[in-house]
Amino acid sequence: MITITVLDAWIIFGFLASVVLVGSWAARRAGQNTESFFLSGRNMPWWLLGVSMVACTFSCDTPNLITEIVRLNGVAGNWVWWAFLLTGMLTVFVYAGLWRRSGLDTDLGFYELRYSGRPAAFLRGFRAVYLGVVYNLIILGGVSLAAIKIGQIMFGLSPGMSLLFSMTGVAIYATLGGLTGSMWADFYQFGVAMAGAIFAAVYAVNSGMAEGVTSLSQLFAHPAVLPKLSLIQPATHDLSTLMTVLILPLAVQWWNVWYPGAEPGGGGFVAQRMLAAKNEQHAVGGTLLFNVLHYAVRPWPWILVALVSLAVFPLTPQSEQAAARTWLAEHAAEVRQYEAGKAALPPALREDVRLRRADARGVGSLARAFPRVDDTYLGHDIAYPGMVARMPRGWQGLIVASLIAAYMSTVATLLNWGSSYVVQDVYLRFFRPHASARHAVRVGRVTMLAMLLASAAIAFHMTTVKTIFHVLLQVGAGTGLLYILRWFWWRINVWSEVTAMVVSFAVAAFFQFGAAPLGIEATLERAGWLRVMDFTSWKMVLGILITTAAWLAVTYLTPPVDARTLAAFCSKIRPGGPGWRRFEAALDGTAPQGWNVPNGLLCMLLGCLLVWASLFGVGYLLYGAAARGAVLLAVAAAAGWGLLRRVTVHAGVNTRRG
Repeated sequence: MITITVLDAWIIFGFLASVVLVGSWAARRAGQNTESFFLSGRNMPWWLLGVSMVACTFSCDTPNLITEIVRLNGVAGNWVWWAFLLTGMLTVFVYAGLWRRSGLDTDLGFYELRYSGRPAAFLRGFRAVYLGVVYNLIILGGVSLAAIKIGQIMFGLSPGMSLLFSMTGVAIYATLGGLTGSMWADFYQFGVAMAGAIFAAVYAVNSGMAEGVTSLSQLFAHPAVLPKLSLIQPATHDLSTLMTVLILPLAVQWWNVWYPGAEPGGGGFVAQRMLAAKNEQHAVGGTLLFNVLHYAVRPWPWILVALVSLAVFPLTPQSEQAAARTWLAEHAAEVRQYEAGKAALPPALREDVRLRRADARGVGSLARAFPRVDDTYLGHDIAYPGMVARMPRGWQGLIVASLIAAYMSTVATLLNWGSSYVVQDVYLRFFRPHASARHAVRVGRVTMLAMLLASAAIAFHMTTVKTIFHVLLQVGAGTGLLYILRWFWWRINVWSEVTAMVVSFAVAAFFQFGAAPLGIEATLERAGWLRVMDFTSWKMVLGILITTAAWLAVTYLTPPVDARTLAAFCSKIRPGGPGWRRFEAALDGTAPQGWNVPNGLLCMLLGCLLVWASLFGVGYLLYGAAARGAVLLAVAAAAGWGLLRRVTVHAGVNTRRG
């Protein structure tokens, strides 16, 4: 726990006051109508869109997640999310223009643009509740969980007090300023968050907080850090981890798993910002900037702090983990009393159980360093706030402000996004279609406050950020391919979407609640399949196979969307390609002037090369491998030059088609 100085307190208070002012200044304009409140009047420039998108994903739980990944699987473990760059670049060069061209109020309006009849309307409303409320609350709960852990580690606050302090400011400016206020606050908060993250990394490496470490070279030579440095090979070097961390994300996950912020084909709060762009070019430019900042600029400060944490809070050795598990099994009665919270258990024995449980999970050093942290929240993800707690006074205010900034930007975005679904796709669509604009905005503000309170309740029942990450991946497994193809294949219908959604959720629920009683994991282990992939990855692969097979079968077993709706969609969006050829010919009697997808795919690959080469080039420079880093940065520059040339062609094709 840290002791806040007067200077720290003024820095934190000054930041909170300034961000509330920045976020609230647009309150008058935002309250005029729903387009102003949820889409900023469709007049946002690319640079503000891009920074706002990356700030949305820069939550206070993100450094915690990165720290947990690095501590368990090394730097290469980040491929579980680095692979989503493929999805992001696909969205930039194939889908951003399509979304902006649609002119929709929310991305869920797509259902009644692309499909027809009551099933399409039902799907729009159901998805609004499913994504905007249920799914969104899970994400908000995960973000709030990180706020709870930071509050406990750094200030000794109870979970309730942590959330009260963290939620108050964001509740004010998010409900008043709408999307415009949130985006300007995002811009400001991103700068503060990056400044805090960079200082934390510089201080962690050079201050000597890890014994014998006062430079990058000493850090990378530390015996606890050295095995974690590879950018490609996970730290454990076994096939199962390699499949889980590298091969599966690159081969399957990026195009067939729906995940917030990395939706195949775009969607969610990313689509909301694309719809708020001035035009297609600004939508594309903003989404490209987002991907560059998200993957190439942000990660290294967090990774460095995570690596230092391995020296400060070392992993519990495997032998001690095994011994702890044996002890817990032999003292099962005491463990049950501990879990039940019975006061009759002697304090010394209670603490012994707590430490043994932590040792069994590999976090014994963290449990000993922070004895006041509730056992429920002990995980590798608390190592990041644990490192921040050791920063010097005066600077702690900046770092705490940066974490608050990260929290507020994400929460404000998710609240506005979820509220837009409830208002636009449920309330105005089905209950009060003729409600006044100001009334609709009031409903949106009340909805945001209700979701904020509900997410706080959910956060109390969560444990680690990485667990939430895997649950979200599992629920979205098998749906991504449909979201990619529905723009370009006329045969997909509303029942394809319903099937994908229902089956993916059912499979995820089965694995979450039914796999253990049926002994599926034990069966796979006896058969030797867990040596190929861990059980979490098998669940995802099986979910993808089952869900994809189900929605493809239903697509062919049910009638297509009526021709009039398909023709109207084709006329408005002009997606092009062989999937719409019959409808384009019927519209104007001529072949399309060009299809942007082949060039878009080339731009996607060049964009990925640009970002990954930049990311790894910087990494090798930090590692001291100057020649390798310079070569990769040269590759990044060449990819950027090629991308710039191709983007001109890409924009020209879009202009002719639009």
